[in-house]
Amino acid sequence: MKLPHARAVWLMVVVTLMWATAGVVTRHLEAARSFEVTFWRSLFTVLALLVILPAWRGRAVFVRIRQGGTALWVSGACWSVMFTAFMVALTITSTANVLVTMSVGPLFTALAARIFIGHRLAARTWGAIAVAGAGIAWMYGQQFGEGPMTGTFVALCVPLALACNWTVVQHAHATGHDVDLVPAVLIGAALSALLTLPLAWPLRANAHDLGLLAFLGLFQLAIPCVLSVLCAKVLKAPEVALLSLLEVIFGIGFAWVGANEAPASSVLTGGTLVIGALVANELLGLRERLSAPAAA
Repeated sequence: MKLPHARAVWLMVVVTLMWATAGVVTRHLEAARSFEVTFWRSLFTVLALLVILPAWRGRAVFVRIRQGGTALWVSGACWSVMFTAFMVALTITSTANVLVTMSVGPLFTALAARIFIGHRLAARTWGAIAVAGAGIAWMYGQQFGEGPMTGTFVALCVPLALACNWTVVQHAHATGHDVDLVPAVLIGAALSALLTLPLAWPLRANAHDLGLLAFLGLFQLAIPCVLSVLCAKVLKAPEVALLSLLEVIFGIGFAWVGANEAPASSVLTGGTLVIGALVANELLGLRERLSAPAAA
């Protein structure tokens, strides 16, 4: 499926809206907690992708998964860490904390590329890393002494796993073995469900919770994952990165309006620095890419 550029932009906005529902939906769960929330969401994601993948790419997709090699399974393991850490963090800290912490993923990825692959970083990216680091330090510093920071540190596993995932995928691409990301998501969800089931036992979710968790598995993760892959084939990387930041804004807004979860002032201040640094870096990068062909 080839999308026109404008339609891909709007579809990516819809994707971020779907991603952003995790926090507010989680706040309305009645009995399910912590690892059980992760287990059910991952399980429903697996069930959804087992239907979506063969319908989209044919049954041969499962053969390609078996032949995917080490990189595919390492990528799947990274997705598993992201899925698990994200949902566990949401159950023990605020939505704003989790989303702002996750938003530093592109900068962690840039650092990982510099360290492990040798990619050169532009001066603007180093500046963005410094400003975003100051924002995270401010946010974390203001929270010390106010209570446990376990949830925030768990959320930090998400951008770290993202950086690892991207590095593995880029290294595989450089050696001629491209990683198919949607099957990697399926592997990640399956690993997440298997690993969290023993920790979630005994299961306490009621019918109300199962309905919400099925929504998360299908509409918050499986479907937007597939749509984002389609968008990424049309949009440039900076465009995807910029549009993905809408998840932070939408997610905090949904939790504020739908669950009366007002973000702390330290999170708003630190988050403004982080998001501002990311936006400035991506906009400058996009301008450089657009001006290069004109100069040539």
